[in-house]
Amino acid sequence: MIIQPRTRGFICLTAHPEGTAAHIKQQIDYVKSKGKIANGPKKVLVIGASTGFGIASRITAAFGSDAATIGVFFEKPASEGKLGTAGWYNSAAFENEAHAAGLYAKSINGDAFSDEIKKQTIELIKKDLGQVDLVVYSLASPRRTHPKTGVQYASVLKPIDQPFTDKTVDFHTGVVSDITINPVENQEDIDNTVAVMGGEDWKFWIEDLKAAGVLADGVKTVAYSYIGPELTYPIYRNGTIGRAKDDLEATVPALNELLSDIDGVSYVSVNKALVTQSSSAIPVVPLYISLLYKVMKEKGIHEGTIEQMQRLFAERLYTGSAPALDEKGRIRVDDLEMRDDVQQAVAELWKQTTTENLENISDIKGYRDDFFNLFGFNFDQIDYEKDTNEVVPVPSIEN
Repeated sequence: MIIQPRTRGFICLTAHPEGTAAHIKQQIDYVKSKGKIANGPKKVLVIGASTGFGIASRITAAFGSDAATIGVFFEKPASEGKLGTAGWYNSAAFENEAHAAGLYAKSINGDAFSDEIKKQTIELIKKDLGQVDLVVYSLASPRRTHPKTGVQYASVLKPIDQPFTDKTVDFHTGVVSDITINPVENQEDIDNTVAVMGGEDWKFWIEDLKAAGVLADGVKTVAYSYIGPELTYPIYRNGTIGRAKDDLEATVPALNELLSDIDGVSYVSVNKALVTQSSSAIPVVPLYISLLYKVMKEKGIHEGTIEQMQRLFAERLYTGSAPALDEKGRIRVDDLEMRDDVQQAVAELWKQTTTENLENISDIKGYRDDFFNLFGFNFDQIDYEKDTNEVVPVPSIEN
């Protein structure tokens, strides 16, 4: 099959198995170039392990500290004549690289919100690893079926209380325009978003893992959040998704209490704005990221997803002492993004940005490349005119 990118809005409908493998190898090579993480994790569960921060966490654990990893995700497998999702191909490439390096790596494909997948995961940990010493929670989903009640929730990305109008960009065409997003109409939309993207499921996972006895003494668990600059507050931090992140962060004290008898600890890490499948869907954010990339690259402090996760593990989670936390108890690896000089430069560029000058004052090309890299495209070493085998299995998963 000849595989080319096909897009609809902020979604890429195709994924290239050789390109995604190149992307995974690129991330592995970066982690290996940084050397081993002293006292890093050895047995790791990553929930939401197939894309973005999740796959980068798995790569960092495996190739940064030789960890055995179990990844949980919900992806469409590849079959003859039908492409798998990018996350499926990422996971296949990761397992192949891990196994070639002599590392344990197995995966479970299914709805991580369900009790059934939690049970399968626990059984696999018991059978193969005994216990895990790190649990990464990196789920990103637009909807959730509650495992206890069966109620289905759908999240919305909207401001609260009043409409929000500002600039945005169609990153495919480079057209800058104003967009107005109307606020949620009722509390139910907010509650549903919290139910999908908040901390309840993280807590369910840790409760079930602990009850099954598969959490090691001194276990760490980390989930990921974002704050960002004031210009994105109305649609992000002060909007429905921000309420969900507030709930996620508020889960930490309960988890710390739950884990106290095994000397475990939970953290939320606030990460940098990056191109992910999720962030591409949020109006205003792609324009902000393209300007941010320009500024941070010029200052020599730009980081991608893998650089963020390697720094989180090496300089925050596994330094031999407790990580520094902000006033709300969060780890901050968005510190470079939120530097005053960076934010002032972005704010100045924001005022100037138009369709006509976008290519010159932003890194919209870097944004596009990062977006298409997520799906295995825009890699110079890949011949996209060549016939490619679309049927790539994840070795540990029976198709």
